[in-house]
Amino acid sequence: MEKIAVLLADDHAIIRDGLKQILADTDDLVVAGEAANGQEVMQKVREREWGVLLLDISMPGRSGLELLHMIKEERPELPILVLSMHNEEQYAVRAIKAGAHGYLTKESDSELLVTAIRRVAKGGVFISDKVAELMVRGLRPGDKPLPHNLLSDREYQVFNMLVMGRGLSEIGAELSLSVKTISTHKTRILQKMNLANTAELVRYAVAHGLAEPDAF
Repeated sequence: MEKIAVLLADDHAIIRDGLKQILADTDDLVVAGEAANGQEVMQKVREREWGVLLLDISMPGRSGLELLHMIKEERPELPILVLSMHNEEQYAVRAIKAGAHGYLTKESDSELLVTAIRRVAKGGVFISDKVAELMVRGLRPGDKPLPHNLLSDREYQVFNMLVMGRGLSEIGAELSLSVKTISTHKTRILQKMNLANTAELVRYAVAHGLAEPDAF
């Protein structure tokens, strides 16, 4: 039986090692390539055909959402399963809309991960009941989008980093953008969400379940 070739993209070596061990215990899945950042992901995606891409949405450089759009433009048929530290309220719907075929948090158990990879590799979709509910909520006629859903993907990324307590310089360094650009993003975020300052952003994130689990 030919094994499904998995491209594993995560910037933490210890996470990649753990995932390789999990997949090594299966008969039909094999980690055939690894990537630690967005540039390496694109290089690997272009090198060969893959059965599935297991993608961390928070790697250095380009945001995971930007990366998803780029991959889908070049390889629209490539099955992608996002495995993220972010809870589902934060990124799942955006990831699915950007082209991912499934979304799992890193808190998921190994059996669920293997099931999700197999389903996505066969052309299926893997989302939790919670994600399905979030998606349906956004489709109901008459429902107004929540303020954070008005943000672009980049603005939403900056929003989450501000909520986590990151300063403008730190955010700019991590995203390879100038402090002025980050400041502009912050201004637009506050305007779109009709909020006054970072403290109000934090209160909003907490109220809507968008804050990182260990942020407070």
